[in-house]
Amino acid sequence: MSTAIVSINLFGAVALLLFGLGQVRDGMQRAFGARLKVGLAAGTRDGLRSFFSGLVATITLQSSTATALMVASFVERDLIVPRMAQIVLLGANVGTAMTAWIVALGLGWLSPLLLLCGFVVGRGSSSTRKGSGAALVGIGLMLLSLHLIGGATEPLRTSAALSAFFGMLDNAWPVALVISAGLAALASSSLAVVVLVLSLATSASLSTGPLIALVLGANLGGAVPPVLATFKAAASARRVALGNLIVRAVGAALALAGYIAPHIDWPPVSRGNLPVDVHLAFNLALALLAAPLARPLSRLTMRLLPDEPKATDGPLFLEQNDLGTPVAALAGASREVLGVGDLIERMLVEANDALQQTDPSRLAAISTLEGRVDRVQHEIKVYVSRVGQSEIAEEQRRHAMDIVDYAINLEHIGDIIEKGLLAELAKKIARGLAFSSDGHEELSRLFAITIDNLRMAQAVFATRDNAMARRLVEAKEDVRRLERQSAERHLQRLRDGRAESIETSSLHLDMLRDLKRINAHIATVAHPILDQSGLLIDSRIRPAAT
Repeated sequence: MSTAIVSINLFGAVALLLFGLGQVRDGMQRAFGARLKVGLAAGTRDGLRSFFSGLVATITLQSSTATALMVASFVERDLIVPRMAQIVLLGANVGTAMTAWIVALGLGWLSPLLLLCGFVVGRGSSSTRKGSGAALVGIGLMLLSLHLIGGATEPLRTSAALSAFFGMLDNAWPVALVISAGLAALASSSLAVVVLVLSLATSASLSTGPLIALVLGANLGGAVPPVLATFKAAASARRVALGNLIVRAVGAALALAGYIAPHIDWPPVSRGNLPVDVHLAFNLALALLAAPLARPLSRLTMRLLPDEPKATDGPLFLEQNDLGTPVAALAGASREVLGVGDLIERMLVEANDALQQTDPSRLAAISTLEGRVDRVQHEIKVYVSRVGQSEIAEEQRRHAMDIVDYAINLEHIGDIIEKGLLAELAKKIARGLAFSSDGHEELSRLFAITIDNLRMAQAVFATRDNAMARRLVEAKEDVRRLERQSAERHLQRLRDGRAESIETSSLHLDMLRDLKRINAHIATVAHPILDQSGLLIDSRIRPAAT
């Protein structure tokens, strides 16, 4: 068989293994993602619970990388203390090793049965059944890939070139370790590389020493993907991944430097299962030795990656890891859009203070806040659109649209404040103008009502309460009436020839118009709630008589 065909067969089988791993991970996240996250976050009260939480999560998800990323996000949100996070990852490493050990038991005959069961279960309508079916199919594909890898590597066992290469590795353990680590990092899976080494373990040309070095390298390379995935995350999240890499690197270096192979009597261990036995023994030993050092390890990573000044102008709750769980993702987006509403409230308060105190310094903060509103609402729209790429229920789809609509309306309000109210207040202050006492009182009252309405809109969005939504729409009509009354009174003051009203006429009317427009955008948050309850009509226009 030609080298090209052997390579294609081998890489295709490895690709199938990685695809099966991905199917298991995605399926379990779809079926039990929210419960897994809650259990992982809650199961870290002490070291033993943390260890078993990481172990169970990794066996369930078939990915220590996925577990590491979840734990890193929890640490970033202060749901897990850094010391316990390191112990969770020790459990995750053991979970990966246990998976490899189970896979090596020779359960390939189960593959067709698992594929059939996964297909049948996955035809259910619920997300739990669909996710469980995908996971079963993934496990079946993993077992099938092992059979294919075994067949693909059969010609390699008699290859003179490969025998010569393995012979060179006998005196170059570090080279074997680096090669294996690179493969594991590229594949984002230590399990895939250990399985590949397992398929070559029966080759007489590969001695025990390089075999163990390859397993150690797979462990080291498996810690690299979480470091790369959290590269742009907060320092607290990056410290978790870095700590895991340090533990594995030190463990692999100590094992390699000790030349453990000559000092261990291997005959009781089947040579065919030696890679997975070493993989499991290494991670168990690493967990026993490193767990007591979790606290100093956390302090070391904190010195290596000190806290950065917290950015206050970006999203806080848009977790990328939640995109596979629509309920969690939309909950985070809802929290984020409420934060945008808080920014809009601060802009209105600053504008009102500038009106009351004629203080130009109050105006400077408005443009800064509006820039933050633009950035965050854009991130919300992009994030929610990515949630929509997965299969979500109709109710969740409507909720996603409500989030985007509210974010867009808040952004429009920010534009009105910056381009309208800010410009008008700046002109008033620069020219030293003053509203009449009546005009100032009318504008102040309308500002206060607008701020109260925005707070009500925030509550309506959070609670989706029908009665409160109705009051918000009614409040918009009150604002329309107040705006019209204030405009009429202002015109009367112009007829009376009041100098202050004449000087500020355009400013007064423009600010009334802008505040009315802001309230119109505020009230839109109530429309989908009232519409779903059948309380919203299509038009206020009375039907024409026939």
